[in-house]
Amino acid sequence: METLIIATRNVGKVQEIQAFLAPFGVEVQSLLDYPDAPGVQETGTTFEENAELKAQQLSAYFKKPVLADDSGLMIDALDGDPGVYSARYAGDHDDEANKKKVLTQLKGVPEAQRTAHFATVMVGLKPTGEKIVAYGQVDGIILPQEQGENGFGYDSLFYYAPLQKSFAELSMNEKNQISHRGRALTNLHDQFLTWWEA
Repeated sequence: METLIIATRNVGKVQEIQAFLAPFGVEVQSLLDYPDAPGVQETGTTFEENAELKAQQLSAYFKKPVLADDSGLMIDALDGDPGVYSARYAGDHDDEANKKKVLTQLKGVPEAQRTAHFATVMVGLKPTGEKIVAYGQVDGIILPQEQGENGFGYDSLFYYAPLQKSFAELSMNEKNQISHRGRALTNLHDQFLTWWEA
């Protein structure tokens, strides 16, 4: 069976994607399994550009199919920031510093104006060039303080009104059903076997 490599070292993200792909019987690995894999400079100006950069460079490096994503938080009151800089908004992949910066920038902003969106673009690429692209987005509100212990990144600040919980108060199963990554994976699901078996 051919292996699919997920282009991330984020444990939470790996678990979410592995759980989703389990029914396909695909063997999934990630960059956690390859500590010497090269880093990819995310120089794109959109989530799709960054995901494609990662997929191209790592598929060429491994000579295997790669699934890469770029995700981020877009806050309306901050003109869509942090956007593509979500993971390094206040420093390189420092979740606590990133959350603190967001809260500082939104100080005094009323709840009605704290609307935000998590977005994900996934790009699957084979060494032979076959490509799939899937999108997902979920809308919410940025809380004035953290709520919940689960999740990662900005999850504890992102309030999802239909469930009346922050993303960090959801189980992985609940989150996968409604999250931006879950929605992108659902979109990916419809195309996946055609791409995988091509």
